[in-house]
Amino acid sequence: MNIQDVLTLYDKEQRIDVEFPGVRREVLPHVVRFVGVDQEQDGNFVLYSKLDGSNADAVIDEQIAYFGTIGRSFEWKLYDHDTPADLKDRLQAHGLAIGEAEAIMALDLREAPATLLAPVTADVRRISEPAQLPDVVVVQEQVWGKGEDPWLVERLTSELRDYPDFTSVYVAYADGAPACSAWINLHPNSHFASLWGGSTLPQYRRRGLYTALLASRVQEAIRRGYRFLTIDASPMSRPIVAHHGFHLLTMAYPCNWESVGV
Repeated sequence: MNIQDVLTLYDKEQRIDVEFPGVRREVLPHVVRFVGVDQEQDGNFVLYSKLDGSNADAVIDEQIAYFGTIGRSFEWKLYDHDTPADLKDRLQAHGLAIGEAEAIMALDLREAPATLLAPVTADVRRISEPAQLPDVVVVQEQVWGKGEDPWLVERLTSELRDYPDFTSVYVAYADGAPACSAWINLHPNSHFASLWGGSTLPQYRRRGLYTALLASRVQEAIRRGYRFLTIDASPMSRPIVAHHGFHLLTMAYPCNWESVGV
């Protein structure tokens, strides 16, 4: 896989041209930003920027002012290859909190290893009804140490109900209980599908459940005609997906700005 060619295609299809359900895409001279159509909805972020040292600070100020005017917090997703080279420092100087680094990994599905193409023998079920989402959320909450996340439930409910071709949600069960959960976004008019949420309860790790969900989603992406699969991998996930043939494209950082009163 030619990393630079895939990264260039990724920037175009997954940062500039990409669209998300329930989110308005706005293409501006220097950034591509997304705004949740529901006033109470998250999903407000800057996903792509093309800046230089002469305009970066002014554009950052413009985005802060815009989201402040509409009373929204937002995330600026910064990538290592974005310009200028000191953009992370500039964002931080403007008050954005820099989050933990994420490894943007990609798998060429034409080169997927046999382990991800074999029949899945674990108890993996595709969640098709919103009423089944508690089995997904209970895993996410326990793994990440968060309380109930109404935004996650609302987003997945909306996507399952209104955009079933965009999101497929999976749960792996062990001892009759939900033990691992994840989902995949199948972007229309794109070479890329993307992996999200892969999490396993500590007591069920090293049983192959994460790999079973990974294989289930790889096989669906292949059936649906996708060429590449991407993941914003945490330090825990990165070695697992690297073992299965994913390659590092770049590093990314969620940079968050909190609107006053939110």
